[in-house]
Amino acid sequence: MGERVQNRAPDNRPYFFLSYAHTPQWSPDSGDPDHWVRVLFNDLCSHIMALTDLPAGSQAGFMDRDMRSGEGWPEKLSENLATCRVFVPLFSPRYFSSEMCGREWYAFHERMLNARTNGTATASAIVPALWTRVDMGELPDSVRRIHVEDTSSGGRYLSSGIYGLIKLSRLRDEYDETVYGLAERIVQAARESRLPPGPPRDYESTPSAFKPPGTGPRHIRLTVAAPTEDSVPHTRDPGPYGDDALDWNPYQTESTRSLSTHAEELIRSLDYRVSVVAFDDESPGEETQAAGDRQPGILLVDQWALTDEERRSRLKTFDAYARPWVSAIVPRCRADLQNHGEQGRRLAEELERVMPTILERARRGDARLAVNGVPTLKAFTRVLPEVVAYTTRQYLKNAEVRLPPGPDIPRPRLADPYQPSDPDAGDEPGGDA
Repeated sequence: MGERVQNRAPDNRPYFFLSYAHTPQWSPDSGDPDHWVRVLFNDLCSHIMALTDLPAGSQAGFMDRDMRSGEGWPEKLSENLATCRVFVPLFSPRYFSSEMCGREWYAFHERMLNARTNGTATASAIVPALWTRVDMGELPDSVRRIHVEDTSSGGRYLSSGIYGLIKLSRLRDEYDETVYGLAERIVQAARESRLPPGPPRDYESTPSAFKPPGTGPRHIRLTVAAPTEDSVPHTRDPGPYGDDALDWNPYQTESTRSLSTHAEELIRSLDYRVSVVAFDDESPGEETQAAGDRQPGILLVDQWALTDEERRSRLKTFDAYARPWVSAIVPRCRADLQNHGEQGRRLAEELERVMPTILERARRGDARLAVNGVPTLKAFTRVLPEVVAYTTRQYLKNAEVRLPPGPDIPRPRLADPYQPSDPDAGDEPGGDA
């Protein structure tokens, strides 16, 4: 055991990524407007070198000041966001209106969420600090659950922020105490989370975790159409299912949590308020509400949900009433061999007949990858923000228009339940009544 520890490669990754909003220069000769951020960064690095066993020459922290206008800047940012142990956002009013800061937050949070989903990390690795005073009640929804800890005993930190402490010489002792306490929190968070490195995320395609200023609350309705463990056909592996449709975990080889939980947290990190419902829990006749009469919606649909005749009929009605701002994502796990056998292929073809409107809209727009069978959890994590953005654009574009009601489609009553394992079955289910 001792020999194995001795031969383990040292972990020289930066302890923290300092995320801050750049202050614009108000005159040509005003000097560096972010000089004091640099002072804070250097002080934190000094403390962390003293508090840890990082070897000489290691990078205790990262900030973008020295390379923000140089070649390879986005790649360097992405690399450090993918490898640093802790993310330290400097809260200020300007921070939450910065698209760059929003992208940094989202990229790190996505990495943390992926680690939580596959069970490699559980504790949060985000340690916020107050640069200037902010109204905690007006923080974006995506960050409101993150707690700012008072690391000083003087009480001025929460009212003035680090900038207020560093600018007043009489508060120097409180500044030193606050920054040392922050360094301790960073080291503690790194030890508790043990967040593993992740693949760098393309900076240009990374969405912001903060909604644009003045846009008001944003809402998404997430509906899950999937069977339960008790309702899947006997020919189907029950492993991805649970007692409720919301327990559905199609990527069980990659994830220890349900897909709805992963999707909900990811949507919240985009600064949306999200409601999650099971399609089966909607009362008969409520398909129009679920299909987007009130807010943008995303349907997570398992093709195995079509093996139930009533659910298949309701999905057909849902598709017929779906507004332009309702999208779908079709997870089809690459590692699930049943998805690619004869029964799985027939269900995929049936889905095209049951939901032609939503699937065709997606393929004409920006969400075609989402409905062609998302093969891995990593692919799902990347495609979900694109579907959220597409759905929101469609809502903003079309919601003001008073659309006519959907067609009056009577619910089809089929003589025989769909039996996908029977190649000699009669008429194709889900067709026009």
